[in-house]
Amino acid sequence: MARNNEADTSSINIIRQGTDIIGDVTCKGDIRIDGKLKGTLNCEGRVVVGQGGLIEGTINCNNADISGSLKVNITVKELLTLKSSSNLVGDISTNKLQIEPGANFSGNCKMGAVVKGIESSSDRKQQEKTA
Repeated sequence: MARNNEADTSSINIIRQGTDIIGDVTCKGDIRIDGKLKGTLNCEGRVVVGQGGLIEGTINCNNADISGSLKVNITVKELLTLKSSSNLVGDISTNKLQIEPGANFSGNCKMGAVVKGIESSSDRKQQEKTA
C-alpha cells in the first residue's frame, strides 16, 4: 500500500484492449499492455505485451515478456522473452534473450553478457608476448 504519496511498485499497471495511448509512459512497477502505445515506455519492472498489444517507439525495462507486436528499439536489463505469437521489428539490447519457436524477429540484437572462452586476437597476441 502506498503511503505519503509514495508509488506502490507492487501493483501492475494495465492498458486494456481498445485503449490507444500516444505519448510517453513511465512506471516504477510492472505494466501489461493489451492495447496500443505509440511513444516511449520506461518501466523499472516487467513489461508484458499481450497477443493483442501493439507498441511503436522505444522500450526501456528490466524484464519483458512479449506475445504481441512491437515496432521498437527495446533495451532490457535482464531477460527478454519472445513468445511464439510475438512479432518484433527493431533493435534489441538485452542481457539474456529467450525466443520460442514461431516468434518473428527482424532487426539487430546485442547481448550484454560476456561470452566465456572466446578470446579476441589482441588478447592472444598479448599472451604470446608475455609467455
